[in-house]
Amino acid sequence: MDHTSEKPLVVQMIQKDVRAMADAAARKGQIVMSDPDAVVELFDIYPANEWMVMETEHETPQMLFGNFWLQGELCILFADTNMGKSLLAVQLADSISRGEPIAPFALGAGASPVLYIDFELSGKQFEQRYTDGQNRYHFATEFYRGEYNQFNRASSHYQKLDKYVIEALTRGIKRTGAEVLIIDNITCLRNGTESAGAALTLMKELKKLKTRHGISILVLAHTPKRNPRLPLSRNDLQGSKMLINFCDSAFAMGESHSAPGQRYLKQIKQRSTAETYGADNVCLAQMERHNGFLKFVFTGNDCEKNHLRDTSRQERERMSREAKELSDEGLSQRQIAERLGMSVGSVNRMLNSQL
Repeated sequence: MDHTSEKPLVVQMIQKDVRAMADAAARKGQIVMSDPDAVVELFDIYPANEWMVMETEHETPQMLFGNFWLQGELCILFADTNMGKSLLAVQLADSISRGEPIAPFALGAGASPVLYIDFELSGKQFEQRYTDGQNRYHFATEFYRGEYNQFNRASSHYQKLDKYVIEALTRGIKRTGAEVLIIDNITCLRNGTESAGAALTLMKELKKLKTRHGISILVLAHTPKRNPRLPLSRNDLQGSKMLINFCDSAFAMGESHSAPGQRYLKQIKQRSTAETYGADNVCLAQMERHNGFLKFVFTGNDCEKNHLRDTSRQERERMSREAKELSDEGLSQRQIAERLGMSVGSVNRMLNSQL
């Protein structure tokens, strides 16, 4: 026997105490990180070929709204205020809960229960929006709408409102059996998502919610003040870019400046499909009402550049004068850019040309 390999008695006693503490903590449902065998692995690791075999047993995700949004995805729809993104979200909820596609986009899944959490409209505003005279629209029985209860005091027991909201969403999903969750809008869940850390925490919680319950999630978001002469991009999503980095897909709604009242949809991010509706093939839509239901009717496709605001010579000169006046008032180039809805580089070029 090699006595040099034996551990001193004091080390053995310490190890025994540590194991006893770990066992006691485990009985309470706690994990002691100092005990490697008690730690749940962070990563699932298998040979690549084994992953291929395992995933063939899972069903291929079906389209919920053409290539814009697929089953099992955490998707973001963003647009400026009063663009109609809430209208489209309700239209999607109605489509999915009935199992009827929104032409011309495919809906591969059958009718599914939908939970729509509405932080935008009151119940009366919702009723009025979908009533036209004596025509009150009748939604599918599997379309559930949730409204924020302003008098709920339970949230005061939570240090972070977003955690309370996630737990409430979990209860709502279980209660309704929802397979699709739509949140209008992400502002209600945000606790400073302009920072990367807060955004990452939020997206992790939503992804866990999606995975744990096997659901599809659509989250609505705003765009900050943007330059209507530039194409829509991921930079137009209000808050941290981390939001779009960690979602599965994203699309945006823009306003056409060549056809008043017209909107267009553009794919911004996709992981499971090819880009179908990019800058060269945006989807045009017009708002219409049918039997009390306010919705978008999609009328065709076009290049996005044909619907951006055209900058005439007179307008460029006007903006150049405004930039000069604001600069004389002491505003920085960044402040001028925000005020005029331009890039800092454009402001810089305008001011330098007047020197």
